[in-house]
Amino acid sequence: MANGYFTALAEGLMDGSIDLDTATVKVALVRGYTFSAAHRFVSDVTGTGGTINGTSAALASKTVTGGVFDADDTTISATTNATNHGLLLFQASAAAGGADVAATAQRLIAWYDTGTGLPVQPGTGMVTVTWPNTSPRILKVG
Repeated sequence: MANGYFTALAEGLMDGSIDLDTATVKVALVRGYTFSAAHRFVSDVTGTGGTINGTSAALASKTVTGGVFDADDTTISATTNATNHGLLLFQASAAAGGADVAATAQRLIAWYDTGTGLPVQPGTGMVTVTWPNTSPRILKVG
C-alpha cells in the first residue's frame, strides 16, 4: 500500500481537463483496490477490483495557493461494514463544474491508504475525513 498521485492529475492540470478550484471534487471510500498511477478514471478503479463504499458531497471551501490544494474536512456515509478502505480523490464533474459526469469520465487525482487513520475501517454510517492542517494539506504539486 502507498499513497500516490495519478499521472492523469499532472496531465489534467497541464491541459485544463482538471480544475481543482472550479470543478466538483469528491472523495470516496474504496476497498479492494491496488493503486496504479496509470489509472485515469473512476471506472478504472472499479474495473480492477475496487469497490466504492460511499462518496462525499462536493468538497467545500476549496483553495489552491502556492501549489497546495485544500478544502474543508468532509464526511462520507459508509454503506457497508467492511475493512481496509483507502480514500480516492477525484474530479466528479467537467473541469468547468456542473453536474457529475459518468464514472468513465470522472478524473482521478490521488489515492491515500497510508497515514494517520488509514486505512479506514468503517462500519455503516458516517466517516469523517479530516485533511491535514499542515502542508501538503490535501495535496501539493511541485
